[in-house]
Amino acid sequence: MMIPSAIPYKETLVHLTGVFEILVAISILIPKMKEISGWIFIIFLLLMLPANIYAAINNVNFQKGTFNGNGITYLWFRIPLQIFFILWIYLSSIKY
Repeated sequence: MMIPSAIPYKETLVHLTGVFEILVAISILIPKMKEISGWIFIIFLLLMLPANIYAAINNVNFQKGTFNGNGITYLWFRIPLQIFFILWIYLSSIKY
């Protein structure tokens, strides 16, 4: 529901991004890959931000899987959380 209808193969895309997240998270644990994996994860989170904005604008309710959620007020929490994750990844994998 977070992906615009114009994008094909939405379910496959969700699964692929999930696998990608897991692989990048694992690669952060490998010392030689830690810094590059951190940057990749930060870029990934920045690229996912539009999906969160789209979901908020279209009132996606994540608990029920419907379009009657909190709407744009959802972003007051999601965007700072995303920034927190980006800072956390930066501090733990790049600046360490």
